[in-house]
Amino acid sequence: MSKKCVIVGGGIIGLSCAYYLQRAGHEVTVIDQDNMEGGASYVNAGYLTPSHIIPLAAPGVMKQGIKWMFSSKSPLYIKPRLDPEFLKWSVAFNKSCSAVNVNKAIPAIRDINLLSTDLYSDIKQVENFSFQLEKKGLLMLCQTDYMLEKEAHILELATREGLPARLLSAEEVQQKMPNATLNIKGAVFYECDQHTTPGEFMTELKSLLEKKGVTFLKNEQVIDFELSENKINIVKTLNGKSVKADEVVLATGAWAGFLNKKLNLNILMQAGKGYRINSTVENGITLPSILCEAKVAVTPMNGFTRFAGTMEIAGINHKINKTRVEALAEAVPKYFKNVLITKQEKAEAQCGLRPVTPDGLPYIGKTSKWKNLTLATGHAMMGWSLGPATGLLVSEIIDAQKPSLDLSVYNPDRKF
Repeated sequence: MSKKCVIVGGGIIGLSCAYYLQRAGHEVTVIDQDNMEGGASYVNAGYLTPSHIIPLAAPGVMKQGIKWMFSSKSPLYIKPRLDPEFLKWSVAFNKSCSAVNVNKAIPAIRDINLLSTDLYSDIKQVENFSFQLEKKGLLMLCQTDYMLEKEAHILELATREGLPARLLSAEEVQQKMPNATLNIKGAVFYECDQHTTPGEFMTELKSLLEKKGVTFLKNEQVIDFELSENKINIVKTLNGKSVKADEVVLATGAWAGFLNKKLNLNILMQAGKGYRINSTVENGITLPSILCEAKVAVTPMNGFTRFAGTMEIAGINHKINKTRVEALAEAVPKYFKNVLITKQEKAEAQCGLRPVTPDGLPYIGKTSKWKNLTLATGHAMMGWSLGPATGLLVSEIIDAQKPSLDLSVYNPDRKF
């Protein structure tokens, strides 16, 4: 039976939900407060990362984050502020930085990443898309023995989970990228990972959905809902539009706070700002790489190289912090000695906001508050990687089908 499905949010998660709901025969409307041409879905590193099995909330992260608070150039910056929602999130995040949380998260992160990676390939083949999708793996580049040992430990966990990976010497890494000038001790190489150019996929997906009859309401901010009998009947926008809904999907990412309050949802989430710099200068970088000590991602995309990084938890804003951009730029030549990021490239840096939950796992599923509301948000740094899998799961939830994965770990009503 066809339903009127309203998706709030037009990033990778929202469009993936629209894709699978439309494919299942539903009438789909996507509402986004922007023009759907920017944000985290466009400025991310483009990774599909089954290798990233450790959640952000892990032992020692809060302690390290407190130390980094005093450095404007640190990879993780948490701005302290007297905001009730931030304080509640901070307490829950600190509680989640445990071995118990990591052990719970590892199989969940692995499974949803592997599913999503397969779905990217499926979409490309079925829809005859041309977006970049390459399986070249991912290098975790280390400059110190300490970091190499730390990454080797994660390598053991990954191989235990069935993910193909191995330790490489500096010489072996250099052989893989002979035209790059590397300054490293060694690396862990994950053969399971893939990479994309995000803007290409987003453009093709939006075009396909429009052809398939999906309605896009751009530059429309959702401000209210018409509610009755534990159901959302109408979604209202600032510009006066009222959209009838049989099912509502909240895929608003970092902007969910206001709507959560409107719907009386107890959802803990904070915005984590990330930055990217694009460079068109030839540099010999042919494999996706993470600069481990600096926490910077390097991706060879179609026609340019992208350098992305930082996690700045400082509220909802799109202000470009030049100090953090400079820190991102300064980190790269420490690992790739032949790379120089130009003044113009730094001036053109962009940022995006990623929705961060206290335990590092997304919210995917129905809530107990509203019968026809499904949440699809909180993916933090893995939103791009987990888009298609989330879309498929949301479609299965709405159609009351057996889900492809165990959804209990993603339950929006879970306690912290």
